[in-house]
Amino acid sequence: MKDVVCLLGSPRPKGNSAVMAQALCEAAAGTGARVTTFALNKLEYRGCQGCLVCKKDAQACVLDDGLTPVLEAVRACDVLVLATPVYFGEVTAQLKGFIDRTFSYLHAGYAHLPRGQRSRLTPGKTLVFVIAQGHPREDLFTDIFPRYEYLLNWQGFTQSHLLRACSVYHQGDAAARPEVLEEARTLGRKLAAPD
Repeated sequence: MKDVVCLLGSPRPKGNSAVMAQALCEAAAGTGARVTTFALNKLEYRGCQGCLVCKKDAQACVLDDGLTPVLEAVRACDVLVLATPVYFGEVTAQLKGFIDRTFSYLHAGYAHLPRGQRSRLTPGKTLVFVIAQGHPREDLFTDIFPRYEYLLNWQGFTQSHLLRACSVYHQGDAAARPEVLEEARTLGRKLAAPD
């Protein structure tokens, strides 16, 4: 059974990225995956403090806050789903706070280690980025996914998928796009299938 962790980065509980991620996760669960979802906006946590204790004395982030169980769940998962709307050309602040805290997954001296030895996480994890973009131009904001795909690859996410919808600005826009939801469901079933 695959363990899927889904992080909802939108402050809107029923926003477009959340609807897309929900369709994906429901399909994965229906195919036998165990799915755990965290709505980041409901948690109280701080961004990375740059204390570097995770590179000296600790094997995990030493901040003890609402993100602690999320980081532990991601450490144990097979598939990580990161869902976000595009806010001012970027992921939301809620999701960026989580991404910064994943610095704790990297070993001390990670930059000088071979690619497969940089992370404390088990290699071979799968990353899924779910992006809801209000702007209709598909050529805009295309840098978001490859940038984070590159960084998270260092941490053991060696397979990655992008589920992106443009022209989904108002709440309910994604739900009114059956082709987007079907793409999400198809990907969810694929991710949950046994290797």
